Amino acid sequence: MFHVQHRSSRRALLGGALLAIGAVLALGGCAQGKPDVVPSDEDVKAVVTVRVTDNVYEPAEVQITPDQAVRWEFLGPAEHDVVAADGSFVSELVTEGTYTHRFTEEGDYEYDCSIHPEMRGVVHVVAP
Repeated sequence: MFHVQHRSSRRALLGGALLAIGAVLALGGCAQGKPDVVPSDEDVKAVVTVRVTDNVYEPAEVQITPDQAVRWEFLGPAEHDVVAADGSFVSELVTEGTYTHRFTEEGDYEYDCSIHPEMRGVVHVVAP
């Protein structure tokens, strides 16, 4: 009798483990990863600087014209990045430094921090 109970508990343990692995794989397939980093346009002079600190973009909303650039200045201590919703600009995850992107086309470019989704911003690119 002891032998039978041991078998059923091994089956239950194995079944639970397989169920857990299946759940992890299913959830992993739903999650979207961070897009590839887009190199910073460091050689372009920015007309606006956004400070990245304490889980906020400051200011969170800026307006520029086509062919102008925005610079994000990271002021740690926590890691942050800027990730455009359309993937057009994507910085490294950093605690300090800058990232610059030149916008060539009109539009509203929403972005957030890949690890702090409550951090949101938008760049409005409008005709002069």
